[in-house]
Amino acid sequence: MDEATLLRELAYKAVRSSGAGGQHVNKVATKVLLTFDLENSRAFTAAEKEQLSRKLAKKLNKEQQLQLHSDTARSQHRNRELVTRRFLKLVNDALKVPRKRKKTAPTKAAIRKRLEVKKKVAEKKAGRKRPPLDP
Repeated sequence: MDEATLLRELAYKAVRSSGAGGQHVNKVATKVLLTFDLENSRAFTAAEKEQLSRKLAKKLNKEQQLQLHSDTARSQHRNRELVTRRFLKLVNDALKVPRKRKKTAPTKAAIRKRLEVKKKVAEKKAGRKRPPLDP
């Protein structure tokens, strides 16, 4: 992944933020929309694109574009910073390859403990039974 190329491929758009805020929110476009076209990106290899499209499938639209937005800050610059940071974290997390799980067997102590607990529970339940009527 080439981060410099990736950052150049991002498209930003500023729009008016929703919610409370009075005059400020009505006259200033502080919400930032980030759009990234995964299909036409030159920052990733074909294998990375495949992995990203698989991992981010629910976040991509029909045109294979990822859209994020930020309207938490009152400043457009701060929102742009926040949405870019969130985008980079999302991409880096999607590109991480999970470690293979090593198969392990339970220890003898763990097996013994499980069987002891199982036996105690069985005895407790057996003690709840009605005693037999025949002497």
